[in-house]
Amino acid sequence: MYKRIILKLSGEALAAEKEQSFDNSTIEGIIAQIKNVMEQGTEVSLVVGGGNFWRGRSANPKMDRCRADNIGMLATVMNALYLADSFKQNGINAVVMTPFIVGTMTEQFSKERALEHLKNKTVIIFAGGIGQPFFSTDTVTALRACELEADAILYAKNIDGVYDSDPATNPNAVRYDEIECKIIVEKNLKVIDIAAANLCYEQKIPIVIFALAENEGIIKAAKGEKIGTTVTV
Repeated sequence: MYKRIILKLSGEALAAEKEQSFDNSTIEGIIAQIKNVMEQGTEVSLVVGGGNFWRGRSANPKMDRCRADNIGMLATVMNALYLADSFKQNGINAVVMTPFIVGTMTEQFSKERALEHLKNKTVIIFAGGIGQPFFSTDTVTALRACELEADAILYAKNIDGVYDSDPATNPNAVRYDEIECKIIVEKNLKVIDIAAANLCYEQKIPIVIFALAENEGIIKAAKGEKIGTTVTV
């Protein structure tokens, strides 16, 4: 069982298959698994994306990239606030931490304060990326994992691991049960951001990539069971 993990959730995962911004049954399932993991002694942080609200410049290809990324950061804050309230409805303390001040709605990130929250069995939801454009939520996940000395990063995705090619377009794509982080970088496998993969490789933080839809997938990954693809360092 990992003692400290960071779980990366996409914004689309919160919406599931529905057109609305949030699917409460999916969110309740995620929270139930996290509660189980915490009861077994694991400290949990989350990084959430904003894709259920905003997908870069897809709405307007002419938009300035920096402005588009700023909107994306705010989308992650909305998701984080919704998640935090959902945790509290289920009896779990949760706090949203951002790299910039959002009024009184979030706390500004500091390593010391984050470690204190984890010690007090509070779930931390990191939002707002790193506060700068051109960096993905994958990158901030790796960064926070390094800062908090996490034992592993768990990527819950809509795909069940790392493949040698895109399984959506190649029916013969082969899934890796285990792959070295440096190979993801060398082969430019786009399952996670290359900057994030490089950072995890340098700091020796293992990654588990698995399907959010798998039954008790978060619990299995947190226990170190075989699930999806393990990215070794």
